[in-house]
Amino acid sequence: MFTRRLLADRSGNFGMLTALLMVPLIGSAGMAIDYGHAMSLRTQLYAAADAAAVGAISQKSNAVTQAMTMSGDGALAVGQTDARSIFMSQMQGELTASNVNVDIQVNKVSNQLNSQVTFSASIPTTFMQIFGRNTIDISGTANAVFQTAAFMNFYILLDNTPSMGVGATPTDVATMEKKTPDTCAFACHVVSDAGVEDPNSYYNLAKKNNVTLRIDVVRQATQQLTQTAKTQRVSDNQFSMGVYTFGQRAQDANLTTISSPITDLDKVANYTNAVDLMSIPYQGYNNDQQTSFDNALTQMKTIIGDQGDGNTQTQPQKILFFVSDGVGDSYKPSTCTKATTGGRCQEPIDTSFCKPLKDKGIKIAVLYTTYLPLPNNSWYNSWIKPFQSQIPTKMAECASPGLYFEVTPTDGIAQAMNALFLKVIRMPRITS
Repeated sequence: MFTRRLLADRSGNFGMLTALLMVPLIGSAGMAIDYGHAMSLRTQLYAAADAAAVGAISQKSNAVTQAMTMSGDGALAVGQTDARSIFMSQMQGELTASNVNVDIQVNKVSNQLNSQVTFSASIPTTFMQIFGRNTIDISGTANAVFQTAAFMNFYILLDNTPSMGVGATPTDVATMEKKTPDTCAFACHVVSDAGVEDPNSYYNLAKKNNVTLRIDVVRQATQQLTQTAKTQRVSDNQFSMGVYTFGQRAQDANLTTISSPITDLDKVANYTNAVDLMSIPYQGYNNDQQTSFDNALTQMKTIIGDQGDGNTQTQPQKILFFVSDGVGDSYKPSTCTKATTGGRCQEPIDTSFCKPLKDKGIKIAVLYTTYLPLPNNSWYNSWIKPFQSQIPTKMAECASPGLYFEVTPTDGIAQAMNALFLKVIRMPRITS
């Protein structure tokens, strides 16, 4: 009878079932806790891997500096070392005692740096040990890509012809007009064939009266530009600069190399001290025909050569940096775009000589130093004033898209040159 009642009694079923379910319930909850803990650590490791992958090839990293000196592709050991250091520095708390394996690859391929950080670890469990699972394996991979800065050669063509002997500011122009008997605003640089400088030339008059000439400001601005380039370069060999003028003397006016393109920008600045106003042997020499943009641009095309992709120092991108007041004055009896007098051609720049450079992919950055109106000068009124408004238009047409800048006498030429330079180096680069 007792046995039959016991078997028929259902009042303890819930407790029995609960007891039977406790093990899987606790196991499931413990499994969730263990997996959640493992995934939390995996997230931390991913963050560390991301930081390492990106930091190893950031713009100022050792890997980028090394890559900029390489002539070909290959592994960047210094980048691997830096990535490992960054990764390990991110280890905190429990991770510092964990056995984390990390594999790092940093390579240069063409103009790109690729970094890959792969990690793996076995995280000890707590509750899952009930089921004989002592660890949870976690792993992950972080990748980063950096496009190296372009190598660039700058060919700086400075107009140093007599028209650049005008005063740099309206005040300087007024001083020259006041101090010269014929109210001439130009500081003509008279040096005889024997090399003897005329002490009474307007050039020396300008010096005695502390008049700053346009060529003085251009020279100083070019020297400051080399310092800007030093602060902007990623590596010592990223930028090369060369400086050219239209010639030292009018007697043998021809494109003159002040400095061939070199990476030692301090030397370029020092060489640029030699940039001065072209001298003439006497007033009116060669009918004042000393400014041939046609010849200068044709010769620069030969000097610059073919365009490079900028991926290596041996294949730099090439930029002609042209600074001028935009008025040509040369002997062109049949091809001048304006009326001539005795074959003398005074005209805005003939942009047909800019086109062959641009057709080769050479960028032309133009800094137009505004040609100052000279209302007291009869020559200006007769020959330049009629096309004065066309000068900036033609200079802009010579420039590559987005690389034209006009600077007036009240503006800072140095600041304008720096702004144009920064625009060049920050333009998007198309790569294959």
